[in-house]
Amino acid sequence: MYELKQVGPQTYYINCPAKIGVYVRSEYEVYFIDSGNDKETAKKVLKIANTNGWIIKGILNTHSNADHIGGNAYIQDKTGCSVFSSGIEADFTRHPVLEPSFLYGGYPCKSLRNKFLMAKESIVTDFSSPDFPKEIEIIPLPGHFFDMVGFRSPDNTVFIADCVSSTATLSKYGVTFIYDIAAYLDTLAKIETLKANIFVPSHANPCMDIRELTEINRQKVFEIEQAIKTICLIPKDTDGIISEVFRTFGLTMTIEQYVLVGSTVRSYLSWMKDRGILDYTIDNATLLWKVAE
Repeated sequence: MYELKQVGPQTYYINCPAKIGVYVRSEYEVYFIDSGNDKETAKKVLKIANTNGWIIKGILNTHSNADHIGGNAYIQDKTGCSVFSSGIEADFTRHPVLEPSFLYGGYPCKSLRNKFLMAKESIVTDFSSPDFPKEIEIIPLPGHFFDMVGFRSPDNTVFIADCVSSTATLSKYGVTFIYDIAAYLDTLAKIETLKANIFVPSHANPCMDIRELTEINRQKVFEIEQAIKTICLIPKDTDGIISEVFRTFGLTMTIEQYVLVGSTVRSYLSWMKDRGILDYTIDNATLLWKVAE
């Protein structure tokens, strides 16, 4: 873990739970792609940079989930580097309490205000800044999160963030987090058409052909959709559906998993409602989801 792996003439990644990209712009100047999940990860990253004689010029954030921006504040404080982001992702990075608040749907209790869901605040520079390395292509990849992006380095290495998960991750977690199901499926279709020397997902092994893994992730979406439809054959409230999803996929209930899986289930319900698969009814002051007639 935390080994430095070269994948292109100018591009590396640090092998950790959410892979960190390294773009070597010149002999001494580098940009990181994401920063890991916490201060301890940031310390390891800084040690790698120091060992190689690199000066960190900036961090390019793919999106604002805590496991991708958790090292920002420490690295920025130690090096003075810029942190680049844009759109809603920039807002969440500046104000990370937004992530657990959004997931929970209200003010998060202390059990949710932890490094797993809430990073430290960063000073953010927009992608449009003249300081952003213009040779890096920004690839919009919405779906998993609001304004998630990927990056293509000049040696044609493409970092695709959380577009896909490995088969091991899908098996372990059962229901991986997705904010917008329709946008996520569109993004899967998009990355199937991308050309690259190598793709680097955050939660899967790098590969030269992303299509097989893309299809596996697409089929997982349809599997979860069918499970929710089956659950809703008998009308249930949202928390009842969430509980059934946990049981169906053999998940362990914790408060963190409740908000992550619960938010994802709500996104599926919205997607299925908008497509006429599900509908809702009100009974005895309770909103119930059911299969549409």
